[in-house]
Amino acid sequence: YPVRTNEGKWEYLLLRRVPRPDLALGDFWQGITGGVEGGEDLVEAAMRELTEETKLVPSALEQVDCSHSFPVHDKWRHMYATGVEEITEYVFVAFIDGQQEPSLSFEHDKWQWCSLEQALGLLTYPGNIKALKHCDSFVRTRLGTG
Repeated sequence: YPVRTNEGKWEYLLLRRVPRPDLALGDFWQGITGGVEGGEDLVEAAMRELTEETKLVPSALEQVDCSHSFPVHDKWRHMYATGVEEITEYVFVAFIDGQQEPSLSFEHDKWQWCSLEQALGLLTYPGNIKALKHCDSFVRTRLGTG
């Protein structure tokens, strides 16, 4: 999740997924997501996805000791390589300096910087909620604010 301070308070960036009725996908809020491509490692993939989806430039990008997995539903199976039964998402925090605002890709149609409470209220999926809570704990512990 991208995170920044605004008037001394932490804010997390959420993106609204473009509705895709043909895939029964979209119209929900999430952090940045994506997969590893080519010979990328996890950090390179996270940086690429941040850039592709928002054009934000982080001062630091750090992996959080958190991941979650979910099964690939039949309706989405065509989007993945043959034999992929489960997706594991690894969690990163992107520290954003100043008041940068995102420039969205085609995957999302809205964005919002949120307090932790606001963000938790917008998220739908348990894995995203777990990830954001871990990010918040990581940020507060790392920066000595909680």
